[in-house]
Amino acid sequence: MPDRIVKGLARLFTWNRPLRELWARLAAAGPGGEIPWAPLRKSLADCTVALVTTAGVHLAGDVPFDMEDRRGDPTYREIPGGTRAQELVVTHDYYDHRDADRDVNIVFPADRLREMAGDGEIGRVAPAHYAFMGHVLEPHLATLRERTAPEVARKILGERVDLVLLSPA
Repeated sequence: MPDRIVKGLARLFTWNRPLRELWARLAAAGPGGEIPWAPLRKSLADCTVALVTTAGVHLAGDVPFDMEDRRGDPTYREIPGGTRAQELVVTHDYYDHRDADRDVNIVFPADRLREMAGDGEIGRVAPAHYAFMGHVLEPHLATLRERTAPEVARKILGERVDLVLLSPA
């Protein structure tokens, strides 16, 4: 699909709420049900915090997310915890990210997280954060559910992260 068409569709979905809601109902990722929840058992000041985003954020030197496959890209990018905003880019044609291009903290608040750690509001920033592309359809959705998301979850558990901040776009 030509870039101008994809970007036009992204703008259309941004401004047309009924169309966006219809798409959300038709493109449901899976069966509904109870939302998994784990209560926080320690104070934020003692927590290690990681970011996980679906905004298509990645290091400028990383391989961009695949925008050619209209079914999306089920892969992820690992972003070191000390990465600064100016080292990041957004590769995602399915939403208008012009504001995030100016300040990536809008969709990936790593700078704010480091400030919170510096102020003692959280214990520390995790050694790594993780980024996905939010537009993923079948058959890639199965890959995301069965392979890449569990792989990221194992990494986060291995890094002894207490809290994950999810940031969609």
